[in-house]
Amino acid sequence: MIALFFFSALLWDEAGAWGFRDGVLHNSIWLERAAGVYHREARSGKYRLTYAEAKAVCEYEGGHLATYQQLEAARKIGFHVCAAGWMAKGRVGYPIVKAGANCGFGKTGIVDYGIRLNRSERWDAYCYNPNGKECGGVFTDSKHIFKSPGYPNEYENKQICYWHIRVRYGQRIHLQFLEFDVEEDTSCLADYLEIYDSYDDINGFVGR
Repeated sequence: MIALFFFSALLWDEAGAWGFRDGVLHNSIWLERAAGVYHREARSGKYRLTYAEAKAVCEYEGGHLATYQQLEAARKIGFHVCAAGWMAKGRVGYPIVKAGANCGFGKTGIVDYGIRLNRSERWDAYCYNPNGKECGGVFTDSKHIFKSPGYPNEYENKQICYWHIRVRYGQRIHLQFLEFDVEEDTSCLADYLEIYDSYDDINGFVGR
C-alpha cells in the first residue's frame, strides 16, 4: 500500500492572492496542524458542532479538545485560522497570527469568546493530538511530488493524510499518479483517496 503523486498548477488567469478570498484565509476541511493542534469542521459544513459533538470528534480521532494554552502554543508557531471553534472546558475562540480587518477584529492572539454557558451553540472544533498519524501538508509550488509516509514501503495502519494544494484563482490543478497501490476493496471503505475541489467536503467532493 504505497502512493506517489505529482501535481502541477496550470496557469489560466492570475487573479487574487494565494489561498485568500475576500481578505480571509480559507482552508480545507482538515486544516493545517501545528504543535499537535488542528481545526476540524463538521462534514456538513462550518459551525455545525455542539460542544458534545466537537468533543466526540476529537476523541474519535484519538485526541481531545485543545486547551487555550495548547491553541496559543500553536498560534505562536504560525497556526492561523479565521474560524471560531470549541476548546476544552466549553471555551470558544480562534488563533490569529496576522491582524486583519476581516478577521480577529484587527488584533493578534487568541480571539476568545470565553466559556459558553450554552453548550448547544454550534461552532467548529480545535483538537489536540500530538501522537496522531495524520500526515500531509500545504503546497503552493507550481510543481510538486508528494508520497505516502515510508514510501516505497507500505504506510502504517490507520494512516490519515491530508494534502492541501493552493493555487491562484483561475488556475487549474493537474494531478498525475506515478504509482498507486492501496488495499483492494470494491466499496472503497478500507484504504482510499478522495479528491475535493472546494473548502466544502460535501459540495466540493470530486470522487473517491
